[in-house]
Amino acid sequence: MDRTADQDAVRAANARCFSGDHPQRAADPRVVAFYDAVTSYYPDRGPRAAQSGSPWASAPLHAEADHIHMRLDENCADVVLEMIEKYAAQFHLDLLDLQDGSVYRAF
Repeated sequence: MDRTADQDAVRAANARCFSGDHPQRAADPRVVAFYDAVTSYYPDRGPRAAQSGSPWASAPLHAEADHIHMRLDENCADVVLEMIEKYAAQFHLDLLDLQDGSVYRAF
């Protein structure tokens, strides 16, 4: 989303995703780079995705042109969260915590 988008706009975009409404456009290069970076450490497809120690509660990740939905295993290590935050900041992406609805500006 645009850096000027408020937290309610982020939550509304998430609600549209859950209703199946996804934009039909080219993938945002920042989202693609984020996905590639995160899954280079923790694959969400293939035999490595099912290995013990995977942080994903469900795989493959839900990847769309403008967002990635990641459902983390409740026992995933803090290092995974730190890596996600690091890459979100690097690629100027927001993070939405679906447990409490908090939006984190990572940039």
